[in-house]
Amino acid sequence: MDDAEILFFKPCEKLLPLVRYYYVLKSQKTFSTLTFPLGCSQIIFHKGTPLFIPELNSRQSIFTISGQVNFPTHVSTSEDTEMVVAVFHPHTIGLFIDTPPSSFYNLEISGYDIGNKDLSELAARIFDCGDNSHCVRMIEHRLLTKLSDASLSNCTRIGATIKKLMEYPSIPITALADTACLCKKQFERVFSRCVGMQPKEYARVVRFQKSLRFMQNGHYDDTDIVYECGFADQSHFIREFKNFSGHTPRGLQNVGCIYSDLFTNPLIQAAQ
Repeated sequence: MDDAEILFFKPCEKLLPLVRYYYVLKSQKTFSTLTFPLGCSQIIFHKGTPLFIPELNSRQSIFTISGQVNFPTHVSTSEDTEMVVAVFHPHTIGLFIDTPPSSFYNLEISGYDIGNKDLSELAARIFDCGDNSHCVRMIEHRLLTKLSDASLSNCTRIGATIKKLMEYPSIPITALADTACLCKKQFERVFSRCVGMQPKEYARVVRFQKSLRFMQNGHYDDTDIVYECGFADQSHFIREFKNFSGHTPRGLQNVGCIYSDLFTNPLIQAAQ
């Protein structure tokens, strides 16, 4: 995507714990890129031609909600790409769409299909607006109107466990449940409803993304990655890496796509 223009936008202070960032991507050239399980859900507004996802044999809706996935994809685009995107923290999108993320696990669904009138009206306003910076402000205003203290209770619990999981990807589920002050069964139910996948599976995504982060920073020693990212052994690391990327760690270096979305803050990189 070297020819694409990407602009990142920082959420307001009140939304920073809930929204990672917004971005606008524009390109007048066809491109195809390999993407991995991100660990975060997104809301996407396509002003140009939506992305095609061959693994799902489908094209995204002009208004798409992208859920948690556990497989790599080779997204492609036409010559008129223009998309406005909100990227949420792993556990927060459900606060804003009144639909549990577990209902669109491994799916790209149309935002029109969830029957949320406010979101559909927001999409219409965005498609009519020629100023993408203003589009981001409209999205942010809509998110702010949905916030309530009551809705943040479970979100705060699960957020604390995700923070611990990103630091210690091999932490036992029972320890995460203790952090959330919930029994194991209740924790797994609440985590799945907030995040969109079970905690054990999400830990796999975190380990993979953390290994990408090490490689992105120039650390390619398998032994170090196995230890720091919580893999059982080298074969476990290689097997999981291939499941999530389609390549072995060495093979991906030749493709040149080593970048951790979950452990990289593009707002900081853009400011540097």
